[in-house]
Amino acid sequence: MEAATAAANLSRIGLAGLAVMGQNLALNIAEKGFPISVYNRSSSKTDETLSRAASEGLAPPLTATYTPRDFVLSIQRPRCIIILVKAGSPVDQTIAALSEFMDPGDSIIDGGNEWYENTERRISEASARGLLYLGMGVSGGEDGARNGPSLMPGGSRDAYNNVEDIVRRVAAQVDDGPCVTYVGSGGSGNFVKMVHNGIEYGDMQLIAEAYDVLKTIGGLSNAELAETFNQWNSGELESFLVEITADIFKVKDELAEGDLVDKILDKTGMKGTGKWTVQQAAELSIAAPTIAAALDSRYLSGLKEEREAASSVFESVGVSGPKLGSVDKKRLVDDVRQALYASKICSYAQGMNLLRAKSNEKGWNLDLGELARIWKGGCIIRAAFLGRIKNAYDRDGALASLLVDNEFAKEMGSRQAAWRRVVGAAVASGIGCPAMSASLAYFDTYRRARLPANLVQAQRDLFGAHTYERVDRSGSFHTEWTKLARKGGRVGAFN
Repeated sequence: MEAATAAANLSRIGLAGLAVMGQNLALNIAEKGFPISVYNRSSSKTDETLSRAASEGLAPPLTATYTPRDFVLSIQRPRCIIILVKAGSPVDQTIAALSEFMDPGDSIIDGGNEWYENTERRISEASARGLLYLGMGVSGGEDGARNGPSLMPGGSRDAYNNVEDIVRRVAAQVDDGPCVTYVGSGGSGNFVKMVHNGIEYGDMQLIAEAYDVLKTIGGLSNAELAETFNQWNSGELESFLVEITADIFKVKDELAEGDLVDKILDKTGMKGTGKWTVQQAAELSIAAPTIAAALDSRYLSGLKEEREAASSVFESVGVSGPKLGSVDKKRLVDDVRQALYASKICSYAQGMNLLRAKSNEKGWNLDLGELARIWKGGCIIRAAFLGRIKNAYDRDGALASLLVDNEFAKEMGSRQAAWRRVVGAAVASGIGCPAMSASLAYFDTYRRARLPANLVQAQRDLFGAHTYERVDRSGSFHTEWTKLARKGGRVGAFN
């Protein structure tokens, strides 16, 4: 009887790491009725979580613990423990502290933004001890963690089965189900979250460029910008990022006159997932120029002092700032809307191509349509058109690119004139729009049957004897270009 009572008092799941994301996810789990034990290395965070749970009426299903042993032993077997600590060595240290008291068959679920190869190493190490391991991407920020995030778990299928009932209740809910799915084996969950963040970089930069064009060329006030983004959020651009952008333009500065957005230093921070995405794209030979341009823009934003000095230097030699003229505001707003939409499609297409390439390399068998579905709610890149991306992959699971899906191809075609007007106006005015320009160049390059790459390959063959292929016959060829060109004779080749 005592043993049964003790077992009944054990928690269904545990969560270690009670910073912003961990604390909110723990409260989300408790609110859904799952008894949860929490632990943090510093007891003040544990006390804070317990106090907040009580204030929200969640005290009964949430148990505070203060040592690794008490934490682990307070959870029913097979134990499921979520870790939400800083990526890297803190994860290893936390696993070491907890696994000492865990039993074979117990599961560890890392919910941080971890490098996928670290997850694969930990899967192997956990398996050697009889433990199950998941690397689970969690997107949605503080609000998502508390009210329903998008969850991307990958690793042990058995570990996922052990927590499926919990994560399906905790995740954001959309019209076709909860925003969670078993992504695949190995480090697939963390890799998918990494690419999600790379797409997020592209999305945010494209929105910033749209803002720059409307404000600098169109002369729109912050109030007009707020109204514009509000209108856009009711149409094809409906998304979390467009919604919050409209809100940002409405906020007044509490410390001085004017709008707060105008007082923010133009330097953008980052935590590394965007860089990882671009590195992986390069390693897999996947073109991701929109995401890369967004990353480069963050690097350039960090050179604030250099940019200010450069501005003075170029003004002194006659290169002035953005050239403004009279414009048709209504037309510009509509053109920018179309350009932003077309550019976003390119960014998502690049991310999906990267996911497919990595899936093929690792044998993860990623379902791109299902990944688009679980991004429809909870996460930072949630957007209405993700449902249409899912439909595109449902129509053709082997789709080479979103750009050639019949529906998206028609939309790109109908928007290209406005897209070109916006990029052209920015260039003529001296306004950099690297991500939007990169998206247009990606579209134009991808849709051409023949590129000037033949000349580049000829150059490679001339200086490095790298050979080339011909369009009119099979085989590899090498030509003594310099010798034949300087003799003025007919160019021949041998294979």
